[in-house]
Amino acid sequence: MKKIIILILFAINFSNLTAIEIPKTKVAEALNILDQEIANREKYLNKRQAKIDSIKNLQKNTSSIKKWIELNTEIGNEYIAFDNDSAITYFSNGYSKAIEHNLDSLTLINKLKYATYLPLAGFISESQDEYESIDSTKIPNNLKELYYESGKQLYSYIYTFYKGFPHINKKWQGKSNNAHINLINCLDQESNKYKVNIGELYLDNNELTKAKAILEESLNSIDITDNLYARATHALATIANRQNNENEYIYYLALSSISDVKSATLEVVSIQELSSKLIDLGEIQRSYKYVSVAQENAVACKARIRMVEAAEVMAIIEQAHSAESKKWNSKIKYINISITALAIFLIFALIYLYRDTKRLNKMRNNLKIANDTKEVYISQFLSLCSIYMDKLTQFTNIVNRKLSAGKADDLYKITKSGKFIEEQSKEFYDVFDNAFLNIYPTFINDVNKLLTKEEQITLNEEKLNTDLRILALMRLGIDDSSKIAQMLNYSINTIYAYRNKLKNKAINRDTFETDIMKIKSIG
Repeated sequence: MKKIIILILFAINFSNLTAIEIPKTKVAEALNILDQEIANREKYLNKRQAKIDSIKNLQKNTSSIKKWIELNTEIGNEYIAFDNDSAITYFSNGYSKAIEHNLDSLTLINKLKYATYLPLAGFISESQDEYESIDSTKIPNNLKELYYESGKQLYSYIYTFYKGFPHINKKWQGKSNNAHINLINCLDQESNKYKVNIGELYLDNNELTKAKAILEESLNSIDITDNLYARATHALATIANRQNNENEYIYYLALSSISDVKSATLEVVSIQELSSKLIDLGEIQRSYKYVSVAQENAVACKARIRMVEAAEVMAIIEQAHSAESKKWNSKIKYINISITALAIFLIFALIYLYRDTKRLNKMRNNLKIANDTKEVYISQFLSLCSIYMDKLTQFTNIVNRKLSAGKADDLYKITKSGKFIEEQSKEFYDVFDNAFLNIYPTFINDVNKLLTKEEQITLNEEKLNTDLRILALMRLGIDDSSKIAQMLNYSINTIYAYRNKLKNKAINRDTFETDIMKIKSIG
């Protein structure tokens, strides 16, 4: 009763607040900051990985089994929204170890954590079984907050998974709301966690004025790298969207995305939503950059649900990009016609100026060569896009059929075996090899000229091997070993090893990679 009275008083205090319109300049500033933080995201990712590694070192050096399990749980917590599969694995190991050594509190903590994040790996029923097997009446007071928080989160993941099926979605949303209410009753009313959670509850009940007031007030005391900040700003963005306040919607999504980037949180929705909104505003390039980050995050984090969502946004961007390309092609056509007319005029005007005419002809010839090279690039790029859009459609159909038939285990087998990735990698290699060699037909010979005689690269039936593909990506300007590893489906250490091996084969080891960049294309 006391809590209800406090909430009513709080609502009365803020009910008469008038909204302050966020100017477009402030929105633009937030987007620019987001761009800068995305450019620095590797630094934040490395910092988070370094923290995980430091805890792992502590765990290796501890002799206490209880301390070992506590550190194991801490590692699992650090992997949340960073590498979900690893988080699940650590919580599962901690759960088993705690049971083995009769450590009841640590058993319950790890079981709750394990159940919470199973839906992100597609294990819906397993998550529900694990969580609902716990007797809520036997939860110690000090773990009730974690118990209800876990229930809220895992049911939230499940209803997000079923968002396309309202009759199923409603059931899980109800379970999440019930756990949310119980969680709020466990929290200190002066804490930021309480304020953000009560604000989210108001939002769920469409009490937008109350939600906005308490969420805006909470931002004053939350650090931007705290996940509570990302949640609060995302909730404020949702409120702005429901109120058709476009500037505020974009602004708060940008703040939420900045918070996610700075905290190296990879299992996110804000930057994905922001990308979708920017498509509507015609900012195709920025939208593509944001959804690419979202897709990279989803893959790195192994968040299956986010991968599908990012792929849907990517498809929309591709459509918008295609429409934009058609417009530009039309403009280029008129520009080319104008250039041709001007060239004819100049030829007649400068007919008696032999040197100038000769120079003009040479310029026109260079332009033609450049245009031919451009057409090769565009043709190969569109071919690659077409193939992968078709593969994405095929995979989506398989996912839909399996999920509709309730065969999630079959789907898991497909992805776990690695065969699908292997097949796609082979097809990617074939397309990439053909495309690259069309643009750099003498690449293999040019590379061999840089290697010692005994280390010359010879091929059998393949067009390029792994060594050549790594060098090909470097020639295209992709110098980051982590990005090369992602594209070729290798570990970063493997790529480093290949690069060092190639340098050791070079005639001039110190300038080898610079020499690769000097290899000429057909243009």
